[in-house]
Amino acid sequence: MPLEIERKFLVDLTLLELPADGKLICQGYLPVDAGSKAVVRVRISGELAWLTIKGENAGAVRAEFEYPVSLADAKDMLRDLCEPPLVEKTRYEIRVDQHLWQVDVFHGDNQGLVVAEIELGSADESFTAPDWVTVEVTHDPRYYNSNLRSHPFSRWGAS
Repeated sequence: MPLEIERKFLVDLTLLELPADGKLICQGYLPVDAGSKAVVRVRISGELAWLTIKGENAGAVRAEFEYPVSLADAKDMLRDLCEPPLVEKTRYEIRVDQHLWQVDVFHGDNQGLVVAEIELGSADESFTAPDWVTVEVTHDPRYYNSNLRSHPFSRWGAS
């Protein structure tokens, strides 16, 4: 079974100069039954699109199945099948030592949130965190993109 081993951190943008080549990502989530252990995501980045099925998180590890789909099909799924609102962000890739960091700058209702993710080969793999990485949020479900759709960052301070 394919596994995603990913750790997630907040970013201090005052310590990071973002590359010029960020890619806009638009993604949505297909409805699943309450209590389901799976998340089904449709994502478009540029002219490419994917359907991704992710299992329940066990720490930084979870099952992940990802399949390319046509851009037209992805647009139709985002418009007709995904629960609004969509999650939009710009992704920047930054290499630090032998690891690739993906820095996501969120837009819309998640404006102000900046998260860095690093994918690892094993849950105990060591890595050097750059100085612009701050608090680890891997285990905080509020930062899952699927949760940012229904509980956006802009509303976290509201009671």
